[in-house]
Amino acid sequence: MASQGKTATSDETLVELDDVRKEFGDLVAVEGIDFTVRQGEFFTLVGPSGCGKTTTLRMISGFEHPTDGEVRIGGQSMASVPPEARDTNLVFQHLSLFPHLTVAENTGYGLKKKGLPGTHDDDRSEEKIREERISEYLDLVDLSGFEDRNPTELSGGQQQRVALARALVNEPAVLLLDEPLSSLDRKLRKLMQVELRKIHEKTQGAFFYVTHDQEVAMTLSDRIAVMNEGHIEQIGSPEEIYREPATPFVANFIGDTNLFDAEIREQDGAMVAEVGGEEGFTVPASGSARETTVSIRPEDFEIGESGAISGTVRERYFQGDQTNYVVEPDAAIDEIQAVIQGRQTDISVGDRTALEIVEGAPVVF
Repeated sequence: MASQGKTATSDETLVELDDVRKEFGDLVAVEGIDFTVRQGEFFTLVGPSGCGKTTTLRMISGFEHPTDGEVRIGGQSMASVPPEARDTNLVFQHLSLFPHLTVAENTGYGLKKKGLPGTHDDDRSEEKIREERISEYLDLVDLSGFEDRNPTELSGGQQQRVALARALVNEPAVLLLDEPLSSLDRKLRKLMQVELRKIHEKTQGAFFYVTHDQEVAMTLSDRIAVMNEGHIEQIGSPEEIYREPATPFVANFIGDTNLFDAEIREQDGAMVAEVGGEEGFTVPASGSARETTVSIRPEDFEIGESGAISGTVRERYFQGDQTNYVVEPDAAIDEIQAVIQGRQTDISVGDRTALEIVEGAPVVF
């Protein structure tokens, strides 16, 4: 196991997908995708159900083979390498712990299957080395003292940590995670997100995580690849994905947003977006006049006496540190979601209001 501390992402590429395509009969599940996963990186592939993300993970693990393109791990083509010979381990959505084995036996199961490479010059017995390795990884996931318990005696979160220890104990170059938190309740899922990030920081390995949950992706990841209908829409840091979405799909899938059909034109040296035939607002855009789509996040609106968009409050939800509003604009556009931080709670349903837009916030596609 790597020394503990902050995760250090290196330039070393561990996983590389080069123009990978996967067909099932007439169905194209994955269409010509390219990305890399680096040493020490927590990389998440996120997208809606049926987008091809699990198929992609299965091609990396070896349970599916690309129709075209190439998967490489550690610089080596995986075209003829079976799953058990790849330097990866997989944590499934359904944990599949053996109920008749103890926590220690479950954790060490893979060591018996794969053996203990690199220990032939060690004077200790293989059994002693195995016990020490199991103890090390149960300590890593905060389950020291649970060695003799059965999985049925554990909570959902503890069972999840056993599954992680079992996958990590072989010390794979890449840990593959197939929505392992999806079966947990919301509170436990958030707790396990923190635990999983800590484990990643301690091991400093490469984690490849697949999920449909945008919050999980944003919380855990160094980089995110957003997938849709078999192709990659965008790859970037959580901040880049959220603040600089490359497509309307990314803007709408990652977090909440308001999408407007707009006409971009130049006015007094600035680019202005006109929506619904009303007076426009300044946008950070360049180029010629055109019709396009503009994204504005709910938190990028402010309520004032005058603003770029006027309308009537149709819904209002107080949530402690913020108030959510749904505003029906005077312009011929869809209702707008606006999130106002702080104590601006004197606006009621049915009131007239004006929405100002935070400078530089709109994203133009």
